[in-house]
Amino acid sequence: MEQSEREGDRPAGAGGVLVIPVDALVIVPIRNAVLFPGMILPLTISREQAIHAAQQAVKAESPVGILLQRNAEAEAPAGDDLFDVGTVASILRYVTLPDSTHVIVCQGEQRFRVTEYLPAYPFPVARIVRIEEPAESDREIEARLIRLRERALEVLHFMPQISQELIHAVKSISQPGALADLVASITEIKTADRQNVLEAVDLPTRLDVVLDCLLQRLEVLRLSREIDERTKASMDQHQREYLLREQLKSIQKELGEGEAGNALEIEGLRKAIGEAQMPEEVASQANKELKRLERMSDGSAEYSMIRAYLDWLVELPWREPEPDRIEMAEARRILEADHFGLEQVKKRIVEFLAVRKLNPNGHGPILCFVGPPGVGKTSLGQSIARALGRRFVRASLGGVHDEAEIRGHRRTYIGALPGNIIQAIRKAGSRGCVMMLDEVDKLGSGIQGDPSAALLEVLDPEQNDSFRDNYLALPFDLSRMLFITTANVLDNVPGPLRDRMELIELPGYTQEEKLEIARRYLVGRQIEQNGLKAGQIEFSDAALLAIIRDYTREAGVRSLERMIGAVCRRAAVNIAEGTIQRMQVDGSELPGILGPIRFENEVALRTGLAGVATGLAWTPSGGDILFIEASRTAGDGKLILTGQLGEVMKESAQAALTLVKTHARSLGIEVAVFEKCTVHVHVPAGAIPKDGPSAGVAMFIALASLFTDMPVRNDTAMTGEISLRGLVLPVGGIKDKVLAAMRAGIDRVLLPARNRRDLDEVPAAAKERLTFVFLDDVDDAVRGALPEARLKDGQDGSAAGRLRSGFP
Repeated sequence: MEQSEREGDRPAGAGGVLVIPVDALVIVPIRNAVLFPGMILPLTISREQAIHAAQQAVKAESPVGILLQRNAEAEAPAGDDLFDVGTVASILRYVTLPDSTHVIVCQGEQRFRVTEYLPAYPFPVARIVRIEEPAESDREIEARLIRLRERALEVLHFMPQISQELIHAVKSISQPGALADLVASITEIKTADRQNVLEAVDLPTRLDVVLDCLLQRLEVLRLSREIDERTKASMDQHQREYLLREQLKSIQKELGEGEAGNALEIEGLRKAIGEAQMPEEVASQANKELKRLERMSDGSAEYSMIRAYLDWLVELPWREPEPDRIEMAEARRILEADHFGLEQVKKRIVEFLAVRKLNPNGHGPILCFVGPPGVGKTSLGQSIARALGRRFVRASLGGVHDEAEIRGHRRTYIGALPGNIIQAIRKAGSRGCVMMLDEVDKLGSGIQGDPSAALLEVLDPEQNDSFRDNYLALPFDLSRMLFITTANVLDNVPGPLRDRMELIELPGYTQEEKLEIARRYLVGRQIEQNGLKAGQIEFSDAALLAIIRDYTREAGVRSLERMIGAVCRRAAVNIAEGTIQRMQVDGSELPGILGPIRFENEVALRTGLAGVATGLAWTPSGGDILFIEASRTAGDGKLILTGQLGEVMKESAQAALTLVKTHARSLGIEVAVFEKCTVHVHVPAGAIPKDGPSAGVAMFIALASLFTDMPVRNDTAMTGEISLRGLVLPVGGIKDKVLAAMRAGIDRVLLPARNRRDLDEVPAAAKERLTFVFLDDVDDAVRGALPEARLKDGQDGSAAGRLRSGFP
C-alpha cells in the first residue's frame, strides 16, 4: 500500500488530533538517555517524527512512551531500531526556544513493553503492556537495599556537585525498586547499563545490576581522587622546595654565608688532590683547575664541567701498583683447573708468567689470543689475572668505529668522557690491572677516525708510559698494565697493530676434549644455572658424545653448553611439575628434547659418485669440510662455476681444468673429449661466499674423477694450492682443517708436503686417528684419492710422464 493511501486511512479526531487506541502509546525515540519511573528528565527533540509525536501527545493530553534507540545514528528509527522496554511518561512542559529547538520536560510513570507497532501514523505508535512494579520483599532484597544505599552514598561523596536534597532522598527511600531507579539515573554510568536496569523487572536482578555498575564507578572515582591528590602533593612539594631555597639564599646572603657550601667542597677536592699521589705535572694542572673553580659560581655552566674533570683526576689510580705475587705452582694449578687441553697455550702463558716474575719492571709482550669462538680466549685472560693476583677488566672493541672511544672526547664537547681505556682503569682502581681488549679484529673505521690507529700507542710498551687521553689532556702511565687482546681472525687487523702483539693461536677442540670439558665444567655450570641439584640430573658419556657429534659442529663449546642447558631446562620443567624426581640422560631422550639430528656424516654419501671430492676449508669459526662437485654435458668446452665463489677460487678451478687437460694422456683421458663437453663445477652451500686457493687440489681431483669416471675415496679429504706445473703448494689453517676432518669422520687427509711441519700444532688425538698423505704434485694426489687410477708413462716430459706407473 502506498504512503499516501495509508495517510488517508488514518483515524482522525476533532481538531486534527489523531486517534490513538487505548492500549497504545505515541513513541518518542531518544538518543543516549534513559528515563526511569518517578524521574523528571528534560529532552531536546529535533527530528520531525519526534516533534510531531510530542505535539500529538500534548494536544491529546495523553502520555507518551520514551524508548532508547539501539542505533544512535538512525534518523528515522523503526521498530527494530528501538529497545522493547521503555517508560510511560507524561509531558509536563513543551517549550520552543528562540533557535527553534524543541524541549519537552517528561516525568516517568511506569515501565512498559512494546508488543507491536501500528502502521498508518506519521510517527511511531505502538501497542504496549504496562509493567507493574514488584512489591515483594525478603531478607535478601533488604540486604541488597542496604548495600546499594551504602555504595550510592560513597559515590555521591566523590561528587561534590550533588545537592544535599538528593543525598537525603537516597537515605530516605525505602522501596528497593525506586532506590535502584534513582541511583541509576543520578550516577554517571553508561547508557547501555541504564537500559539494562530499566529492563530488569525482577528486583534482585535490578539491584545486582545497579550494584555492579556502582562498584565499577566507585573504583574509577577512587583512582581519579588518588591521582588528583598525588598531583597536588607533588606540585605543593615543588612549590615548597622552591620557596625554601629562595628563603635559604636570602638568609645566607644576609649572614654572609652563601659560599660556605662551595668552600667545603673546594677544600674536600684540595685534600683529595693531595692524597692522590699524582705526578707533578698532573698535580699542577689539578690545582690550576681548582683555583678556577674557586672563582666561579656554582650556577655557571663551566662549573659542573670543571668539577667533573677534577673528579676524574682524583679518582684515577696514580700511585704505583703493588708488585705481582706470582707463584709458578699456583699459576699452573689455576690454568689446569680453569681449562682442559690447550697444552701449548698453557705452556706459553707459564713462560710469560715466569718472565714477569724474574723481571717485574720489564716490558713484556702484548699477548693476542687468536681462535674461533668458544675456545676459551676470554677465560684465559681471567686465569692470567688470578695467577698474577691482579684485577681483571674487559673492554669490548666489537663495532667500535670512533677514535674517541679509545682516546676520549675533548672537554669542550657536552657530555665528554674519557675513552674506554681510562674508564676501565678507573673501574679497576689500579694501574697494574689485567685489561682484555676483546674482539680487536672487529674494530671499524669511519669519518670519526680509525680506532685501530689509536690502539698503536696503547699497545706499544715503548710509548704507552705517557698515553694521553683527549679528555684528561695529561700523560697517564700504562706501562705497568698487562694488555691481552683477542681475535677470531687476523685478516682484519692492520699490520702495524699486529706487529705489536705476540700471537697465540687457540685450536678447536677434539671430540674427546669436548667430552672432558663437558664433564668438568659445562654440565655442572648448567645444572646450577637452571636451578637443579647435582643428584637431580645425570648425563652419560654416550649422551654427551651424541650431543657433540649430532647437534653441534663447532671448534669451541658454546653450542655444546647451550644444548646441555636445553636438556637441563627440560629436566627442570619435569621436576617442577612433579612428574619425575631424577632424570638420567643416556641419549635416547635427545631427539625429543633437542629435535632431529642436525649433523650427520654425509661424506660417504656425497663421494659415492664420480666427480665429487671432499676439500677442507678454513672459516672464522674454525675448520670445515667443503664438497667440490663436477659434472659435464654436451657442449663446446666452456667452464661454468657456481656456488658464490671468489676470484681466487675461480682461478683455482680454471687452473685445475687446465692441469687435467695437461695430464689427460697419463690419466687415460681422450683429449678430444674436452672440446665436446661443457664442464660445470659447483660448490654447495651457495648462500655462503667462498674464496681462497686451498681448494685447488680438491678441484683437480673432482675433475680427474669426472673424466676418468672413478669415484674419489669416501674416507679422504684434501687441501692444497696447485700450480700450472702440477706442484702442490702449502696453505694455511692446517690445524683447524685437520680437526674439521676428524669431526666429519674422515680417516685420511691429503696435505701439501711443505705443510708437514704444521702437524706439530695438531693435537695428539687427531694424529693418532687420522692418516696423513703428503703431496708434492698432483700425481701424488691422484694416487692418494683415486684408488683405481693407474697413471701411464708420459711421453711429453711432464711430471706425470717422469713418474713410474703403479702405486704403493
